[in-house]
Formats: sequence, C-alpha cells, structure tokens
Amino acid sequence: MTITKIQREIRLGLKSLLQHKLRSSLTMLGMVFGVGSVIAMLAVGEGASKQALDQIRKLGSNNIIITAMKPVEEQSQQTTRTFMSIYGLLYDDERRIAESFPHVVRTVPVKIIRKEGRLGERALDLRILGTTPNWFELVRRPMIAGRALSSHDILSYSNVVVLTEFGARRLLAASSTIGQTLRLGSDYYEIVGILKSENDQGGALQTPDQQIDAYIPINVAKARFGDIFNSFGSGSRTRELVELHQIIAEIDSVANVETTAAGIKTMLQRFHKKTDYQLSVPLALLRQAEATKHTFNVVLGSIAGISLLVGGIGIMNIMLASVTERTREIGIRRAIGAKRRQIISQFLVETLVLSTTGGITGIGIGLIIPWMITLIAGMPTVVTLFSLILSLGISLAVGIVFGLYPAVRAAGLDPIEALRHQ
Repeated sequence: MTITKIQREIRLGLKSLLQHKLRSSLTMLGMVFGVGSVIAMLAVGEGASKQALDQIRKLGSNNIIITAMKPVEEQSQQTTRTFMSIYGLLYDDERRIAESFPHVVRTVPVKIIRKEGRLGERALDLRILGTTPNWFELVRRPMIAGRALSSHDILSYSNVVVLTEFGARRLLAASSTIGQTLRLGSDYYEIVGILKSENDQGGALQTPDQQIDAYIPINVAKARFGDIFNSFGSGSRTRELVELHQIIAEIDSVANVETTAAGIKTMLQRFHKKTDYQLSVPLALLRQAEATKHTFNVVLGSIAGISLLVGGIGIMNIMLASVTERTREIGIRRAIGAKRRQIISQFLVETLVLSTTGGITGIGIGLIIPWMITLIAGMPTVVTLFSLILSLGISLAVGIVFGLYPAVRAAGLDPIEALRHQ
C-alpha cells in the first residue's frame, strides 16, 4: 500500500469518525483512562520501590550491620526489683571479625548512649554515638561545616563532638557553630563539625544514623559513660551491661558479602549463648526489594491493563455497530470495485485512530495523576519512559486486535445483500 493510499484511508477514517463526534469521544474514553491508569499505577509502584531501594542503598551494599538486641526472654520478664541485664555485642566480637575474615576491609564499633545535650539555655535529648573515624567513611553523609572525627581525637581522648544539622539548628540557633562547647551528661565537648541530617526516618528499614545523633570518639564514650546503663520502668529499675550496640563491617567485594555474613553469624553463635544480636545484610535486602519491585509492577500493570481491555471491548462494540449502520455503504463500495482488504484497512484505520488518539490523551492523564498524588498525598511517584511506551504500545495492540474482527466482518458482507440493506 503506497503512502498516498494510506493517507486516503486515514482521511476516510477520520471523516467517518467525525460524523459521530460524541460517540467517538465516548469510545476513546475507555482507552484514555486505561492508558492513564497503567502509567499512574506503574508510577506509584516505581516510586514506592525506589524509596525502599534508596533507603537500602544508604546502608551500603558492601556492608554487614550487626546490632545488639535484648533477648526475647528478657524483654518479657516482669519484675519490680533491680537486676542486671547483660547482652549485646562485645569488644572482642569486633576484634574477631576484623582479624578472622580476610574479606573484611574494616570494622566500625558503635556505642550508643542517650543523654541530654545542653548549650546555654537550650537543651535537646541526643543519641550519642561513640565511634571511630571509619564511621564517616561507611555511613556517608555530607559535612556542612567543620570536620569529622579524626585518629588524633581517638589517640588523645579528645572531648570533641560532631553534631547533625538537625541537632545543631536546635541547639545553636543563630549562634556560630564550630568551636562552641556542648554539655553532654556532666562533661563538656567542643563542637568540631556539623553533619547533614538523614531526613528519611519514616521507612520500615532503620538506617544506622538518625537526626538527633551526636558523634564522639568511642574510647571517650567508654571512659565517660562506661558500659552499664540504667533504665527505669513502671515500678522497676533495670541495669544493662552492653559493651557495643552495633558493629558495621565493610567487605572488599559484593561477591564476598553473603559468604562473609554467614561466617560472622556462625562465629557469633559460637561465642554468644543467647541470641542477643541481629545481623542485617543490605545486599540481600536490596535483591529481595528488587524482586518485590518486579512483582509489584507486574501486579499493578495487570490490574491497570484490565481497564485497557475494557476500552478495547468498547471499541469493538462501537465498530460492530458501525458495520451494521454502514452496510449499504460497504455494499456500494464493493459494487464499484473496492476489494476486501480495502474495506478491512478502512475499518482498521478508524479503530487505530480511536485507540491512538485515546492512547496519546491517556499519556497526558497518566502524567498528571502521579503529579497530583505526589502533590496532595506526598507519596513519591516515578514516571518511566518504559511505562509510556508500554501503555501506548498496548493501546495500539488493543486497537488492532479488537478492530480486526469488525473489519473482517465488514469485508465479508455479500455486496448484493448489502445493497438491499435499508
């Protein structure tokens, strides 16, 4: 078929559709909302998945995170007397992990203490992290001002602290930042750096850092606060002995992460009589999240695809009605020499015009809906080029599939019977 003939068929198709503007518009609505819903639902799914994946990536694909956890039997224990609860990670655990596994590049021990930070008349409850300079290499956050902890701070037992942006704004307000003296507990620390806060704290996955963190050298934390912590409940006072609350191990290669994690787990089981730790492998979580993302997108796309199917049925229904209405016209065309393929192409062109126009309009709707969801509900949405191409491709395929039967039926009419049709 030459370009001239194709253009003629398109003109005939458009002329026929424009004779019934309202009916054609209503028929297209099925495709418009079908395509729009496919794009919007995939955008919502992609946005939710991206948020989860980004949060996991913040933990580091090469990292293994071991967190101290109070044993279940001690959590459920009810008592009104004072007792000592001993659990969690040990300094020796960190040493053994660093020395026993050749693929471990470095380890970061973390001791967590909750104290009030006070600067002048301003006060804020802070989560104090006693750690090493390696923390800032494994949990990468931009420095806003000053510097991170250094090896010199560890060697000299310096009373220095690095605040997060959130804590600095609450405590320092309009005052100058670096060089101020902050009181933590009964000791005073010089503020040497301001770290950008981790804003995404609402997800299901807990990142190692929080907005209310303050970082001090780990040997200073041990010397000033010790390993015994007091907690008070209703009618009870609990003393807890915890050497380390967290250990982060960096592995040399992604390929060695899971095998090293299995080895660390076996080692911890050997030296811990009770399960007082939790081992997290961000790489495994990342793979699981990516698989879940694929399944989620397939399910959402399938649900939205049903509306495209409904739109296709609507097109076929209208085209069948059109064949009945135009039986005499078809008979005249056949009588003056029109071939079956020309009749088929005419009706297919009309169907494709409906589905294509509806698909393009639906893309516009599909771009607006995710934007409105993000604006009103605050949910992240991501419209991908793949979803646009997929939805438009499906709308064209639906137009061909559901338009083929009415076109073949029109071409199969007997010219003599068609001419007699009133």
